[in-house]
Amino acid sequence: MALILDGIKEAIHLLVSFDPEVFSIIALSLKISGTATLISLVFGVGLGTWLALASFPGKRILVSVMNTGMGLPPVVVGLFVTIMLWRNGPLGFFGILYTPMAMIIAQTIIATPIVMGISLSAIQHLPQNLRLQILALGASRLQLVWMLIKEAKLPLLAAVMAGFGGVISEVGASIMVGGNIKGYSRVLTTATVMETSKGNFDIAIALSLILLLLSFFINAILTYIQQQERPR
Repeated sequence: MALILDGIKEAIHLLVSFDPEVFSIIALSLKISGTATLISLVFGVGLGTWLALASFPGKRILVSVMNTGMGLPPVVVGLFVTIMLWRNGPLGFFGILYTPMAMIIAQTIIATPIVMGISLSAIQHLPQNLRLQILALGASRLQLVWMLIKEAKLPLLAAVMAGFGGVISEVGASIMVGGNIKGYSRVLTTATVMETSKGNFDIAIALSLILLLLSFFINAILTYIQQQERPR
């Protein structure tokens, strides 16, 4: 209990004193996870909507693969990305292993199936007659997709929260592809692991609490937007 209290005190101290190292870690965490979430939205919503509207042999198998991807272990993603970006790997010539860019790639791979799965469910649960009504009004295929996405915006906001929550709290892949380099690729989760391994439990708890507060703040904003958009 004393360790937890020390961690709370340390978290307050780090935030109130505007500790430059901690705030740089927070900024990098938001930059990497925010970018990965935005990219995953583009691919996830697009592919999820396409999969919901398309009809072809093997669709159920593809949906099963997507559902499996929603629970993809981060360390598996980290291993795959590391092999691909290794100096002798297929993409090694880019030289981006152990950089924030590699972390964004790994986190995008983690978040995309989550966003895709929720988007698929959101579009599929819209009334079937809605599509027919939109097409009857002369809408093009692209206009149909845009209208359906607008109708499903509330669950799609949940996809944003789920995708962001999945990557901001991720640690395995981030360490494997980012290297946890001070001032360059160290984020809140990897810093917490490092401080724990060094026995600095008060700082580790402080960083964990800051991560929780950050996640709560972001999700509170998204939840507020979601509830404001809800039909009354």
